Amino acid sequence: MTKASTLKIIKSPIEKELKEFGPYFKNAMRTKVRLLDIINHYIIKRKGKEMRPILVFLAAKLCGETNQSTFTAATLTQLLHTATLVHDDVVDEAYERRGFFSINALWKSKVAVLVGDFLLSKGLLIALDNDEFQQLKVVSESVKEMSEGELLQIEKSKKLDITEEVYFDIIYKKTASLIAACTQLGALSANADTETQKKMKEFGTNLGIAFQIKDDLFDYDKQAAIGKPTGNDIKEKKLTLPLISVLRDCSPKERRWAIKILKKHNKNKERVQELIQFVKDKGGIEYTREKMLEYKAKAEAIIMTFPESDARNAMSALVDYTIERKI
Repeated sequence: MTKASTLKIIKSPIEKELKEFGPYFKNAMRTKVRLLDIINHYIIKRKGKEMRPILVFLAAKLCGETNQSTFTAATLTQLLHTATLVHDDVVDEAYERRGFFSINALWKSKVAVLVGDFLLSKGLLIALDNDEFQQLKVVSESVKEMSEGELLQIEKSKKLDITEEVYFDIIYKKTASLIAACTQLGALSANADTETQKKMKEFGTNLGIAFQIKDDLFDYDKQAAIGKPTGNDIKEKKLTLPLISVLRDCSPKERRWAIKILKKHNKNKERVQELIQFVKDKGGIEYTREKMLEYKAKAEAIIMTFPESDARNAMSALVDYTIERKI
């Protein structure tokens, strides 16, 4: 199945909602400050696949029907996600994202931080203005987790002592917590019971972990058109699962060699490529892919507990797309 046909299946049950969401989201970002308006327009123009709103709408359809509350949840999560991307680019000193200049590259870091703050506060206000206090609670928990995840990764990248357990804790907090919030909010907006909301949160957690593992595998793939250079995680001293698994099982001599590259030669392209090849030769990619497929299977198993429907088929296709994507 081609990428275009998979995306068509994913979006088909929520085509109407996605069409209405564009103007709705644009309106949510409107401001009287000209500079902010220009930047917001730039953000909207270069928006990605809108995976998080898609998850909110599909989760709502899976559990009932979409409504005003669903649109609030979709807007809230997209604003939060956009805010975190803007802030991440400042933290990582990244000047490009998905082939476009980042906000901090065009308008400097101070402006980027303030734009991220604006987007986050707009999201929280939208929830309050619509009396969606439960949504606000879910999202606030996710914001807390994401911040903790970033700081935990920074702390561990200095010591280079990340275990597999810590790695999964980091990727849950940094990535999966927001995806879990999306699927939980979709169910919440459709007035699903507590047990169903819990189930949808668990589905989002497994999907989010599989999603992040796929992202980490891209760093070892020369062919991946992901908008960031191969070996970027190593350059930033970020230990991800392919390298963590190899460091755990290799000889003390090999470990010392690998750690030395991470500490002293992480900006040297040739040495970084040597380390990437070492990880591949030692089976780090295969091990990581197996783990990704485990979480994919967990997500699929949860979806299959729901009655057969277009929304279920779309969500199942989204799970496949998450791990088969090339970007």
